[in-house]
Amino acid sequence: MTYLQELNEKFAIAESLAFIKQSNDFTYITVSNQFADAKICLHGAQIISYRPADQHEMLWLSPMSKYEQGKAIRGGIPVCFPWFGPHKKDEAKPQHGFARLMNWQVAQTAVLPNGESFIRMELYSSTETKSYWPYDFIAEMIFTIGKILTVSLKITNTSRIQFDYSCALHSYFNISVIEDISIIGLQGSRYYKHDQPGDFIQESSKLKIGQVEDRHYYSTNSTCILSDPKFKRRISIAKTGSQVTTVWNPGSANCFGMSDMPNEAYRRFVCIEAVNAFSDTICLTPGKSHETSTIIGLIE
Repeated sequence: MTYLQELNEKFAIAESLAFIKQSNDFTYITVSNQFADAKICLHGAQIISYRPADQHEMLWLSPMSKYEQGKAIRGGIPVCFPWFGPHKKDEAKPQHGFARLMNWQVAQTAVLPNGESFIRMELYSSTETKSYWPYDFIAEMIFTIGKILTVSLKITNTSRIQFDYSCALHSYFNISVIEDISIIGLQGSRYYKHDQPGDFIQESSKLKIGQVEDRHYYSTNSTCILSDPKFKRRISIAKTGSQVTTVWNPGSANCFGMSDMPNEAYRRFVCIEAVNAFSDTICLTPGKSHETSTIIGLIE
C-alpha cells in the first residue's frame, strides 16, 4: 500500500475529504463541504486554497510557486516558525524558519456536528529540526473549514528548558486589484516599518496601499476588514493569541526581483498576518503551550 493509499484509508471522509497527489509530487488534502472548498498541502501544512460557496477564491497562490522539497510555496497561508523573518544570528538559515519547508503528519480529520471540516496536522522535533533550532517541541496546525476559515498554530514545549520563538500565519489574500482595496481596523495603532527607522501611528481609518508596504502593527488584537469593491466583498480577518499584525505587499520593484512571482503579482494580493514577534515573542516554559489563530470570513 502506498503512502497516499494509507492516508485515504485512515483519514479520508466520504464525499468531503480526500488525499491526492499532483504532478509536482506533493500530497494534498482536498475538502469540499456545503460551505466551502479548500486544499491543504502536507508540505508546510499550508492551506493554499479556500473558496466559500459561490465566491471568488479567498487566498492568493502564485502561478510561479516552486514545488520542491525544502522550498517554500508562495501563497496561501505559510507557517512561519520558529522565527519570523531572517534568523537573528545566522543569515544562512531559512527565512521565516523551517516549518513551512517540511512535510507534516496528518493526525486527525473529522466532520463537525455543524457540517464543518476539521483537520489537525503535527510536526515533531527531530534531528533535522535540531540542525536549525536545538529544542524539543510539538507543533500542531489545526484547520476548521466552513463558512468561516480558522487556522491555528499550536506550539508545545517538550524540552526540559524554556525557549523563545516567533511565528506568523502569513496569509496571502486574493484581491481584484491593489489600487482599489482598503484595510480597516488599524486606526490609532502603532507600527514599525521594515525599511524606515522610527515609530509610527496610523492616523487614517483606512489603509490604502500604493507602494511597497511592510508594516508591523504592535499591541493590537484588532479585527481587520479587507474591503474589495470590485469583488463586491468585505473579508473579516480576526485573530487570537497574537499582538502583532503585519501588512505586506512587495510593490512593483521588489516583485520584479522575485523568481516565484509574476512581475505584476503585487497587484493581485495583500498579506495581513497574525504574528508573534518583536514585542510579542513567545516564551514557553517546559510543558506549556501557546496557540496563534487567524479567523477569516465574509461580512454579509
